[in-house]
Amino acid sequence: MEKIFHVNTISEFDALYQKENLHPMVSVINYTDNYPEEYASKINFGFYTVFLKDTKCGDIRYGRNTYDYTDRTLLFLAPGQVMNAALAPGQQPQGYVLAFHADLIHGTALGRHIDYYNFFSYQSTEALHISEKERRIVLDCFDKIKEELERGMDKHSKKLIASNIELFLDYCVRFYDRQFITRTELNKGVLEQFEHLLSDYFHSDKPQNIGLPAVSYFAGQLHFSPNYFGDIIKKETGKSALEYIQLKIMNIAKEKILNSSINISEIGYELGFKYPAHFTRSFKKAVGLTPIEYRNLN
Repeated sequence: MEKIFHVNTISEFDALYQKENLHPMVSVINYTDNYPEEYASKINFGFYTVFLKDTKCGDIRYGRNTYDYTDRTLLFLAPGQVMNAALAPGQQPQGYVLAFHADLIHGTALGRHIDYYNFFSYQSTEALHISEKERRIVLDCFDKIKEELERGMDKHSKKLIASNIELFLDYCVRFYDRQFITRTELNKGVLEQFEHLLSDYFHSDKPQNIGLPAVSYFAGQLHFSPNYFGDIIKKETGKSALEYIQLKIMNIAKEKILNSSINISEIGYELGFKYPAHFTRSFKKAVGLTPIEYRNLN
């Protein structure tokens, strides 16, 4: 088994790049002149990292997935994710990296809603491709963070650094929205495939054998991370992937309920509900009537 190289602290991270450690919890590095040899193997960061890649120089991998790490690409890694960067022979990477430890943002506005930034849970194949104008905005944010680091720590440092990181991440939300829009046709294809998979699911024995369909199941079938898949469906339909699935379940349930030859408990089992009472509660929450009331009314 290939050994995993662990980098647990920002100090260790700066040492890899042979850079001075300016802050124990955050670092901004231009790695054009020095790219660690350790990145040719699997590496596990114990903190958040964001890579801005300025040149194509090889492939980067998460597990079995390979992503062509092209020009002007932002890649987001949450603590504990394992990355493997395979460098092309004779090529030197160029770009920047922002690293910040979770302890930095504890007690800040960013710390309270870091989970809002879904892209830290995206796969590498779902990285953010930015324009030159967007790249300048990213570098401006990095410069502001670095200026605070070079100023030295005082009672204002933590709040200002966290605020600037949050500003950068908010820009990335906007950039991802733009990327979803520019890939509308591709996303429509994903929605069509999702609808097809949903239909197939309920025309099979999967509900009885697996249970109610989960977002992660369909994301896996379409080779997306659950968060990225959910964001695509949200952009295209205005509903979350879970809401979309639940709507499908209720529409099928209505059709089955109107077939008076099938008892309510059997309908629940056919849809993947483990207990009839769970089906009844879910149906009433969605429709406003119990299954029996809906049948009697119609």
